[in-house]
Amino acid sequence: MSQAVATVIVMSAFLHRTRELREAAEAALAPAATRSRDSRGRRRPEDPDPHRTCFERDRDRILHSKAFRRLKRKTQVFVEPTGDHYVTRLTHTLQVTQIARALAAGLGLNEPLAEAIALGHDVGHPPFGHTGEEALSPYVEGGWHHAAQSVRIYEVLEDANLTWEVRDGIRAHSWKVTPPPATAEGACVRFADRIAYLSHDALDAVRAGVLAERDLPAAARAHLGRPGSEWVGTMVRSVIAHSVEAGRLAMDPRTAGTMDELREFMFVRVYHAPRTREQREAVSTVVRDLVEHHLARPDAIPASYRDAASDPLTQTVDYVAGMTDRYALALHARLVNR
Repeated sequence: MSQAVATVIVMSAFLHRTRELREAAEAALAPAATRSRDSRGRRRPEDPDPHRTCFERDRDRILHSKAFRRLKRKTQVFVEPTGDHYVTRLTHTLQVTQIARALAAGLGLNEPLAEAIALGHDVGHPPFGHTGEEALSPYVEGGWHHAAQSVRIYEVLEDANLTWEVRDGIRAHSWKVTPPPATAEGACVRFADRIAYLSHDALDAVRAGVLAERDLPAAARAHLGRPGSEWVGTMVRSVIAHSVEAGRLAMDPRTAGTMDELREFMFVRVYHAPRTREQREAVSTVVRDLVEHHLARPDAIPASYRDAASDPLTQTVDYVAGMTDRYALALHARLVNR
């Protein structure tokens, strides 16, 4: 008696989502989204990754870079704060990344592209935040800007061969940079950066005793809610809802006006506050002393962080800009104050 042989097909609990499947899924994104297959590519051609899209690959390269790791020891607003809960340049970057992904997801855009731009947008920041940036500006024709340095890091100092779209988004993440980002995902990072720093810098100022919550503009408290997650949620919802309605990435006029008023308030009361002037002057001196010291002693710059094709001034600025706050202070104490 013959016995029928049953063919059993075992179905896996998982789906192998190859790069091709991930790229195909991008067809469902919004018309304004940037598709991985449509990337302008890299400066040096590479074989595609079997698993990741080109933007996912860029995200991973940024995450594993030395410049990204150094963000944990770089100032956001307050230099070497004593509390553990103050925002650093690294935690700011992570918050910008979360907000950028939320905006991209809500608008049907390419989330990995927004994520890659956000993760890399601030790696060029020097020690001591914008104060360090101002201290470096006299040494660079046209002024020194962290966005350009972020691009330089991934093109020269830690050449990651990133896609054009990621480099463009990093270049133009700041609202003062022109032309604006070429992609909607880059525009998401612009909004995410401003939403993040206004929200967490206000909380840090309250934590530091620079402000009381009641000092914040009445319009911000009335329209945005309490500083922190309520501000973030209100501004994110504003961008998503108004962009869908307007057909371009934008924030509704009322919320945008409130955000502009809040930003002006923060510059007057926190970023350029008289009570922090002494600290800003002190760390500016540290940056300038380190530049002058290494200009006079170029051989003291480690070979591992030197672009041999550049002039001595560029090499010096690259080195000082790459320092963390802690390293800059310790090196200054050892080399300049001895």
